[in-house]
Formats: sequence, structure tokens, C-alpha cells
Amino acid sequence: MYQLSYSKTVQKRLMRLPKSLAHRIVSKLEAMAVDPYTHSGVKKLVGREGYRLRVGDWRVIFEINDGQLLILVMELDTRGDVYK
Repeated sequence: MYQLSYSKTVQKRLMRLPKSLAHRIVSKLEAMAVDPYTHSGVKKLVGREGYRLRVGDWRVIFEINDGQLLILVMELDTRGDVYK
């Protein structure tokens, strides 16, 4: 199982979201951390490094470090804004 590490911007964003939405996003991330390569909703990004997880209208951008079994969650935003 991979460990999750959140960037400061993601931590701040999660604190400002409604509790039910933040809980849904975190629980999806924890479920994905078991095996991120086979989890549904995870896709490799095209044109940049990393992967994305879809949670409703929200997108979570993250990188996987296999050597340390670490998932670094870098960005969290709505679909229209996360790819800018």
C-alpha cells in the first residue's frame, strides 16, 4: 500500500471544501492508494508528468513514487481549472 502525501495547497483546499466533499475525495484517495495503477478513475496525464483521479466534477493530480511507495497529491480543483 502506498502512503499519501498532500501538498500545502491541496491541504488548504481540502479545509475550505464542504466536509462531505472533502471526506469523499480523501476516501477515494485512500482506496486508490492500495493499488493506484489498477484503480478505476485513474488515468495517466498526456503532455505532463503524473496521473489524475476523477471524483465527480473534481480532479486530483498526483505523482507516484514507486521506490518509496509514496503518492504525492499535487493539485485539487474542478475539471475546468485543474488543467490550466
